[in-house]
Amino acid sequence: MAAVEILPTPNVAGPLSVPQPVSPPSAADALTPLIQSTYTTSELRFFVNGRPITVLNPNPDWVLLDWIRAQDSLKGTKLGCGEGGCGACTVVLQTIEKGRQLRHVAVNACLFPLVGVDGKSLITIEGLGTVARPHPLQERVAKMHGSQCGFCTPGIVMSLYALIRNSYRDGKFRLSASDVELQGHLDGNLCRCTGYKPILEAAKTFIVEDLRGNLVEEDDRSPLSSDDISVDVLRAPTDENGCGTSTSGSCGRPGGCCRDLSTSSSRSSIGRESSQESGITRATSMNTGKSTDSPDAFESYDPTAEIIFPPSLWKYEQKPICYGDGRKIWFRPTTLEQLVELKDVWPSAKIVGGASETQIEVRFKKSDYRVCIYASDVAELNSFSEPKTDSWPSTLSEVSIPGNMPLTQVEELCTTLYLKLGRRASALEALRKQLRYFAGRQIRNVASLAGNLATASPISDAAPALLAAGSVITIRTKNGSCDIPISSFFIKYRTTQLPANGVITHIKIPLPSSETLEVTKAYKQAKRKDDDIAIVTAGFRVRLDQNGVVQQATFAFGGMAPTTIVATMAQKVIIGRQWISRSTCDDVIDALLEDFGLPFGVPGGMAQYRKTLTLSLFFRFWSESIADFGFAQAGEAIQEIHRGVSTGNRDHFVDSGTRVVGKEIPHLSALKHCTGEAEYVDDMPQQKNELHCAPVLSTKAHAKLLGVDWTSALEMPGVVGYLDKNSVPQESNNWGPIRVDEPLFATDEVHSHGQTIGIVYAETALQAQAAAAKVKVQYEALPAILTISQAINAGSYFDHGKQLKKGAAIEGSLSDVFARCEHVFEGTTRLGGQEHFYLETNAALAIPHIEDGSMEVYASTQNLMENQIFVAQVLGVPMSHVNMRVRRLGGAYGGKESRSTPIACLVALAAKKERRPARMMLNRDEDITVSGQRHPMQCRWKIGTNANGVIQCLDADIYNNAGYSYDMSGAVMDRACTHLDNCYNIPHAWIRGWVCKTNTVSNTAFRGFGGPQAMYFTESFMSVIAESLGIDIDELRIRNLYKQGDLTPFLQPIDIDFHISTMLEQLSANADYESRKKNVESFNSKSRYRKRGICMIPTKFGLSFATALHLNQAGAYVRIYEDGSVLLHHGGTEMGQGLYTKMCQVAAEELGVSVDQILNKDSQTDQVANPSPTAASSGSDLNGMAVKNACDQLNERLAPYRKQFGPDAPMSAIAHAAYRDRVNLAANGFWKMPKIGYKWGNYKDPLPMYYYFTQGVAIAEVELDLLTGDHTVLRADIMMDVGRSINPSIDYGQIEGAFIQGQGLFTMEESLWTRDGELFTKGPGTYKIPGFSDIPQIFNVSMLRHDSAGNAISWKHLRSIQSSKGIGEPPLFLGSTVFFALREAVRAAREMNGIDEPLLLNAPATPEKLRLAVGDEFVKRAAVTPREGETNFFVCIEE
Repeated sequence: MAAVEILPTPNVAGPLSVPQPVSPPSAADALTPLIQSTYTTSELRFFVNGRPITVLNPNPDWVLLDWIRAQDSLKGTKLGCGEGGCGACTVVLQTIEKGRQLRHVAVNACLFPLVGVDGKSLITIEGLGTVARPHPLQERVAKMHGSQCGFCTPGIVMSLYALIRNSYRDGKFRLSASDVELQGHLDGNLCRCTGYKPILEAAKTFIVEDLRGNLVEEDDRSPLSSDDISVDVLRAPTDENGCGTSTSGSCGRPGGCCRDLSTSSSRSSIGRESSQESGITRATSMNTGKSTDSPDAFESYDPTAEIIFPPSLWKYEQKPICYGDGRKIWFRPTTLEQLVELKDVWPSAKIVGGASETQIEVRFKKSDYRVCIYASDVAELNSFSEPKTDSWPSTLSEVSIPGNMPLTQVEELCTTLYLKLGRRASALEALRKQLRYFAGRQIRNVASLAGNLATASPISDAAPALLAAGSVITIRTKNGSCDIPISSFFIKYRTTQLPANGVITHIKIPLPSSETLEVTKAYKQAKRKDDDIAIVTAGFRVRLDQNGVVQQATFAFGGMAPTTIVATMAQKVIIGRQWISRSTCDDVIDALLEDFGLPFGVPGGMAQYRKTLTLSLFFRFWSESIADFGFAQAGEAIQEIHRGVSTGNRDHFVDSGTRVVGKEIPHLSALKHCTGEAEYVDDMPQQKNELHCAPVLSTKAHAKLLGVDWTSALEMPGVVGYLDKNSVPQESNNWGPIRVDEPLFATDEVHSHGQTIGIVYAETALQAQAAAAKVKVQYEALPAILTISQAINAGSYFDHGKQLKKGAAIEGSLSDVFARCEHVFEGTTRLGGQEHFYLETNAALAIPHIEDGSMEVYASTQNLMENQIFVAQVLGVPMSHVNMRVRRLGGAYGGKESRSTPIACLVALAAKKERRPARMMLNRDEDITVSGQRHPMQCRWKIGTNANGVIQCLDADIYNNAGYSYDMSGAVMDRACTHLDNCYNIPHAWIRGWVCKTNTVSNTAFRGFGGPQAMYFTESFMSVIAESLGIDIDELRIRNLYKQGDLTPFLQPIDIDFHISTMLEQLSANADYESRKKNVESFNSKSRYRKRGICMIPTKFGLSFATALHLNQAGAYVRIYEDGSVLLHHGGTEMGQGLYTKMCQVAAEELGVSVDQILNKDSQTDQVANPSPTAASSGSDLNGMAVKNACDQLNERLAPYRKQFGPDAPMSAIAHAAYRDRVNLAANGFWKMPKIGYKWGNYKDPLPMYYYFTQGVAIAEVELDLLTGDHTVLRADIMMDVGRSINPSIDYGQIEGAFIQGQGLFTMEESLWTRDGELFTKGPGTYKIPGFSDIPQIFNVSMLRHDSAGNAISWKHLRSIQSSKGIGEPPLFLGSTVFFALREAVRAAREMNGIDEPLLLNAPATPEKLRLAVGDEFVKRAAVTPREGETNFFVCIEE
């Protein structure tokens, strides 16, 4: 197709006799001549997994991911966030670089422009392997338990794949543990399930055992030389046929070229030896009887199976490309001249490189760029040529970095030049350091300095470093080139001096002479070390004369003004001063305070913290530079915290008393996850005539709805219709899991920002989303209640009224008990919410059956029955006409227990109305906006103790922020009230729960369901008691522990199953806790700018659906076929916790067959009626017992045949004989949880609330940077009582994943709202969950096996499935050990600073809170006093 054909017809002038107003030329008028002369094609030609592809004039709105997922065979690449922050969409591009070098580039397909694949080879997860023949890397991750829900897994595998293929040079794989873990190759990938540890271990063992490589630890690694990391030797050259032309004869394919195969045998023994030394987490194969302690358990690596670069692409000649339609046009120039000409013809054209910001503006901010230019294939903008003379390292006066060179290559270039040039290239090292922590690796692989500077972000990572260095930007226009100093480049917020028709071609960084005393450094502080936007960035440069007197100084900051800015006063005050003098430092501190006087309500908030950081970062620079100049030795404690390579243990134990149960078989879908073959809802094939839906959400927190105008939306291309409050009978418009009080569609008012007003449906998802943005809604704003305190003051509550009473409280007041207490403490403790951040957002697909009016609905839900109830309600049909189905969820954690229901209802309504299938998958912003969070909570407590700190009584009011509807907030509050004791006996207690009604998103279930919040409150007041009375906190905990026979606040006896004392004793000894406490104390006494903390905390978590008695039941359906195969259905859903795997193990154990003979089909209400939600950590208990019940029935029927054929007879023979005798080989199993049945208000003879308690203990040790508030977790040790584990490896994964999720809750994950009630933290750009580099550096997990005397513990009294315990939720609270260890570190700092006031520290303990809690002089001097009526920029709704 000729490119010119895509343009709309240019304006045609009217007759000369008719006067015409002169209008500016349209894009078509201006660009048509250029297209006709230069851009003669609209075709994209590339390869996908080795196959050639031609795409004719593609949709200009598509990014690479849109094209990939439009292919039926390429569904493994996932959409997780749409902004390049989670890595689920990672794919690899094979590209040719200068010198005919091949690079494998991991990119975010959700951002990467589709035009950018032209002339390249694209590798998706499907190109690596299949379940039948997986790539060894895929096999490693699967069999070593590196996948749980699996949604993130393809992206992680692809990131590792790119790392491995790029590491092959000089005939060897050059990878260290540091490369795998610490160099940022995985920082663009998130996993919410696993806790990351097994993924890292799988990667390390793959390198050692499969690649036969040498995974060198950093301590053993030889020093780097410049040649080791030169850009020219990073990859071996490859010839046109994909085979090597280097002297080694290798083509760079992992495992070696085909010419190198003869060496594989000699490498084998080395690989095995290395494996034994480095293997920390043991793996197991899919064969339950085969261990994978050695490489023999895995398929051997076959280098010839690896995808080579297509030979035809070596000869591919790139041509200028233009494609699009009347709305939007894409250009791909191939030369700088073509690019400049385009910008001259149409100056408003948007230049796009990696699209890391542009695509976010398009998708989420609805920016409309009608003309886009892809510039990354312009060679002049990304090629660096090293000077050819031998003397260049000493004569080089500046480094000119190409403007569009990918940041990854800029990092490499800076590293190479710094090693060659030494200290005079300190500006390059400063830039490299900033880039290392800029975004994720996938974005650094495509983003550029030119793009970073042109966007003019006030919190740019690179700009302060470049500004401090005195850099200059070279700009090219049609009229030639000019240089603009960065110091004058930024004019105002997001505005620069870049001419509209200009192109940034180079960034020039000056270098001082080798005799000049100059140091340049840069720093960045963010909420998370890796892949996070900055709070404050800084670049510092100082030049001294030979006497140490300051000649020049530049102090540049980001995050302190609308643009990157220099500290004018500070720079002025320092000139002519002795740099080493402390008075010089003090004067600069004074001047910085004058330079940056942020108001309390400054945009972005954190005014005092940001001011403090300017002082702290300068002080760090001053201290480090003194050492760099050789004036003094730098103390380690002044430097930034840098983590090491992580290690850890699992105390693997296999129960020998069973055949299948207790064995560590991997998740049965793990290989499907790793190969991309696992199908999630949105991966299901497109149905014929399918519609796509998009929601229309409220933009007000509380307002009257005056009108909704759908006209513009209905005029959009592809739009079919819409639904709103008039589309469903009024009596069917409300839904809710407990109280039916939440409108499916808003009616007369909206009560929350993000409440659903309606949906638009169209032929494609992009069309529906575009149309939804065009709906016009008129509001009349009403007052909004956002916070808990506002709700308390307004008396805004949902009816709840539940309370717990124990001891004196049952009869009346606690005042007499408090009067007898030696000590009484009071306080208020707060905890923010937590976003679920499952990687798969809510999705549903409804397929109507016209004949009988029934409906098949596939939904990503934990709660099939609730979905079924309300889908039937809105359709006006019986529940039997609705079949809810789900094969697997890409994570849930409680977030899809109730909040998935309206999604299923909406698509079902659209499908019914149009008699066509309808699908909807929320984008990340929409999902976070509508799905709710863990409940923010506040506890106002009063506690009394005796002289020894033994608790006597507790009076507490717990408040949660429910949001605008009830959802499950009351049940969450119930569990919170029943966990406020944690593991401690409270003789007299009165605990009241309050459910606050606010105008925020309706909060919902989240792993732990109120328990973690309550136990956090408990440990907070335990800390207050210990600190106030001067008692060691560990001793205080032991004094207050439950003993057998004690009663909980809900009057349930503590029985023989209470093992906390035993675990405290065992874990303390195993982790050398007491010795480490002393080491921490010693460290703190010697370190001024770093402090450590360590703590040990227990947990006790009740298992059952508590007083929702009807949910404590489950059904199963087991069928044995005549050939001996078994089909299993049960009411549970698989969301990564391994439920299907465990249920297959249970069935295999009971029936005497192998796991391979059992197929656990997708969960559906057609097969198991009235299933309870998979929640409350009870999935295995309930469904496992139901499966067992069904198997017991079958075994009873098959007993005569087992007797006839013998105990070792195969099931095929037994089933065949039974079938011939007309024996029923299908059985419905059922189980209801016995003995429970607590009723609120029964203080005389209550039944138990919980079936049993899962217990655990954890120790965490941390190190805190007192200058910034950054921290690292040095070590975590966990011991859990899981009973008799059905599958230890799955349970280990649950423990580790829950701990990291809890660590995020208590230290990192901060939810913020605007003053208008809009949730601000709606995606990975603003909401930070833990990443690979946040896990404990040493991470050990064990399970309780024996008592303190060494006797094996029996759990037969539990009467649970195989005597196991639920494990999904209980370990999460143990992540709080990181918070309380940080609290200890802060206390040590405050003691050093002479602060006597009690420490008030609420979770999450973000760097801001930790830094300000230190309370040093910098914090005090940076204090910001709000003006009258001034409020913080953000709102924390737990306040």
